[in-house]
Amino acid sequence: MFAIIETGGKQYRVSPNEKIIVEKLVGDAGAKITLEKVLLVKNDQGEINFGGPLVKGAQVEAEIVKTFKNDKVIIFKKRRRQNSRRKRGHRQQQTLLKILSIKA
Repeated sequence: MFAIIETGGKQYRVSPNEKIIVEKLVGDAGAKITLEKVLLVKNDQGEINFGGPLVKGAQVEAEIVKTFKNDKVIIFKKRRRQNSRRKRGHRQQQTLLKILSIKA
C-alpha cells in the first residue's frame, strides 16, 4: 500500500513505516500530524484511487521525528569587471517524518 501526498509544494510517495524528509512543518518532536493532501492511493489489492486533484476522505498519519537544518547552499553573485560580488549562505529547515498509516 502506498500514497502520493503533497506538502511544502512538493509531492512524495509514502508507505507505512517509511521515513521521509519534507519542508519544515509546525510541531514538536513526537507529535502526530495528519496530512490531508492525498493525490493517489494504491491499496494491497492493487486498486488505485486517483484524486481530482485530491482523494476524498483519504488521510496519511505521520509522526514528527525531528526538525533540523539541511546542508548549507552557497549563493554567489558576481558582475564581471565591476568589482562587485556577493556571497550568501542558506540552510533550509526540514522535518523528518515517520509515516504511521494510510487511510483511504
